[in-house]
Amino acid sequence: MATPATTFSPGPAVRRLWPSDQPAILDYFLRLDPETRANRFLGGVGEAGVRAYAERVVAAEGLAFGAFVDGALRGLGELRPAGPHASAFSLGAQAEAAFAVERAYRRRGLGTALFARIARAARNRGVGSLHVRCLARNRPMIRLAAKLGAELRTGAFEAEGDVSLAQPTPFSLWYETIAEAYDFTLAVVRPPLRTDEAA
Repeated sequence: MATPATTFSPGPAVRRLWPSDQPAILDYFLRLDPETRANRFLGGVGEAGVRAYAERVVAAEGLAFGAFVDGALRGLGELRPAGPHASAFSLGAQAEAAFAVERAYRRRGLGTALFARIARAARNRGVGSLHVRCLARNRPMIRLAAKLGAELRTGAFEAEGDVSLAQPTPFSLWYETIAEAYDFTLAVVRPPLRTDEAA
């Protein structure tokens, strides 16, 4: 049975990731095929580098979100401050977004759902401009970013752009608080399945 979505509506189950998700995060990064891994890290990264990075995903400044299919982590997105920020509750005026979905689970709306969750969290933490960067050959990411409002600039090797976010409202802040509490409950009560369990 799939984990309920934090948006309380049908579609991909996307929630914030917590320290209890660490084993699933490592499994996810190690499963990425070479092209997806290169697209995610903007270049080649070996297994040792992937393991080191996976250990910092939840602990690093900002937030991480997971997209789940049948209880297993199949997509992962990150929201990181782009400069100094005031507190744990504010990421500053600018932030950066990055995410990837396993090849076999694309075209199911996971990337769109991850980006929407990242943008909502950024908006509610004071971010007005969300920066996106990817390899110029990463056409799916470029199409998705453009679809979601990013003004992309494409160079020889990389493409980058920014999504302008609306200011938070009392309702959006309240909803974010409820969603995060729900996310934390799911992480504790129903931890992600190992991929051999989800198969």
